[in-house]
Amino acid sequence: MRIHTGLPREGPGSDASTRRALKLLPDLPQAARVLDLGCGPGKQTLVLAAEAPAGSRITAVDIHRPYLDRLQQAACASGWGGRIAVENASMDNLNCAPGSVDLIWAEGSAYCIGVEAALLLWRPLLAAGGLIGFTELTWLADKRPPEAAEFWAAAYPEMTDLAGNSARLTAAGYEALHAFTLPSSDWWDEYFTPLLERIELLRKNAPGDVDLAAAIAASEREVEMRRRYGESFGYVFYLARSAGD
Repeated sequence: MRIHTGLPREGPGSDASTRRALKLLPDLPQAARVLDLGCGPGKQTLVLAAEAPAGSRITAVDIHRPYLDRLQQAACASGWGGRIAVENASMDNLNCAPGSVDLIWAEGSAYCIGVEAALLLWRPLLAAGGLIGFTELTWLADKRPPEAAEFWAAAYPEMTDLAGNSARLTAAGYEALHAFTLPSSDWWDEYFTPLLERIELLRKNAPGDVDLAAAIAASEREVEMRRRYGESFGYVFYLARSAGD
């Protein structure tokens, strides 16, 4: 948390990619009920509030209260305070009635409880024909560099490819609609550059802190994997609809 607190994002993404994903979805109801799960500091929440139809309500959920406080401040400052509500809760323990949500959004967060588990858990919350959008770390190449494969096997063993995530959607009762890979700028401009700047500040100000040094080394290792093998993996935006309703 010392490394990440105050950063604009908790993972790769951008306002442009959020808007692109929203434009690929079918039209939402005029008073759409939107659930942004694992919202973090809420950059995408603000985009959802700006782009959703008039009368829509976005509930942003996260277990880390400081993120929600920061989002509330940003929402008020941008004029969306009346459209965004926050809830300090876990994604796998939601106070939400079945069939009460038109759109579930989860940028870079579903992995926290496991993508398969998340898709199964969240589908009953969707109204008939309800929609879901989420980003997920995904293998993009059939031939995986051994060093990258070893790194992600340890860091995220559930990571799979496009076909694997499409199969997860189908098995959980969704109809896949679209998928696109986030651009490299969503990694570097939006996430890694602020992260590396923070790391340099902490390295100067906390010499000898063993725990911090370990956290910095882990973050820098991930950056190095992306720099060297970024063509083989990336975040993919998956968009789907509840099927069989």
